[in-house]
Amino acid sequence: MSKVLLINGSPRKNGNTCVALEEIAKTLNDRGIETEIAWIGVKPVRGCMACGKCHENGNGKCIFTDDICNEMIDKINEADALVVGSPVYYGQPAGPVLSLIQRAFFAGAQVANKPAAAVTVCRRGGSTAAFQTLQMPFQMVNMPLVTSQYWNIVFGMNPGEAQLDSEGRQTMRQLARNMAWMLKGIEKSQLPAPEVETEWQGMNFIR
Repeated sequence: MSKVLLINGSPRKNGNTCVALEEIAKTLNDRGIETEIAWIGVKPVRGCMACGKCHENGNGKCIFTDDICNEMIDKINEADALVVGSPVYYGQPAGPVLSLIQRAFFAGAQVANKPAAAVTVCRRGGSTAAFQTLQMPFQMVNMPLVTSQYWNIVFGMNPGEAQLDSEGRQTMRQLARNMAWMLKGIEKSQLPAPEVETEWQGMNFIR
């Protein structure tokens, strides 16, 4: 059975971000997909310090062990797909969830070829900018993006108000159906992963 990890990047464990993720999880469960909603909590999450120690160690883990990052890396590695949800703060995703994703991906979390989706929740504005920011890392690590009938956005301010956003909740359900379809198609095809060139040809424009 495939498993989807849903990361709740809100400091409110049972707030509107949770409402959106629960809508996705229920629809996935109805289609035989196992789910786990993992809350990042309210303790500080370090930003990446670009020390490169994770690459020196070669174990796919961040050298700093005083926050939730490595625990989440383990959960990401065990999952077959990923959904990251966040409230919108000043037109951006919540800082801790961005720090988590940046560190986990840079350290070497096993994410390549796993379907992924971002979900943002806001009171009124900034949702599309935050949504774009949150899903951009997926495109840099070979994760297929899972779409829906609209951008993956739900509206609500006070805890529980997202339940009133009928279109937003429907968008979450369609996202889940699309993800289940993709996971089952991958499993059924048993095709090998796409080829990756062994030598990265990175460059910048400073010459």
